[in-house]
Amino acid sequence: MHPRMHHIGSSEPTGQQMTNGGILLLESGFRTEVIQKLMSMGHVIQWDLGGYGGYQAIMWDDKNKVWFGASESRKDGQASDIDPLPPKGKLILGF
Repeated sequence: MHPRMHHIGSSEPTGQQMTNGGILLLESGFRTEVIQKLMSMGHVIQWDLGGYGGYQAIMWDDKNKVWFGASESRKDGQASDIDPLPPKGKLILGF
């Protein structure tokens, strides 16, 4: 697994304009050299321990007549079908 990052304070579609470069939130696991390089490039760094969410999805493969499922490994739970019958058309669910 690789650590994640999230930038806050960017310009937004609502019209809010970034004025100070924002803040780069890092999950634990980044190497010290990477953090130092980001800081040398002018990034303001903070740490975020749990603000990243997760993803679970299922998809029907009509050609092979099989369900595929995937789940973010850092999240509890699982991805599974909700009905053993194939859907009408393509189905991709994400939570």
